[in-house]
Amino acid sequence: MPKIKVTNLQGEQRSIDATPGLSLMEVLRDNNYEEILAMCGGCCSCATCHVHIQPVEEIALPIMEEDEELLLEMADHYDPKRSRLSCQIELTEQHDGLEVTLVEVE
Repeated sequence: MPKIKVTNLQGEQRSIDATPGLSLMEVLRDNNYEEILAMCGGCCSCATCHVHIQPVEEIALPIMEEDEELLLEMADHYDPKRSRLSCQIELTEQHDGLEVTLVEVE
């Protein structure tokens, strides 16, 4: 089971277990990260599950689709190198060691 390192809005870090096959958004919500609003339920239409991913060469993320990119470009705290919608990342064993920082939704 992959471990994901999560930094919350207060800067506190914690490692959580991630169930392969679930989205990063689902895993964060299952681990009581209430900052992940996910108002659209994971349909890639609201950007309330926006996170920053620490770029790590050996951890392959799915390619960002155009609709995700458009939503992120309009989001607060957008960082073209680190921003992703957590609903668009389906976790696998290869994501062990992924580092995620939660982003405040304004």
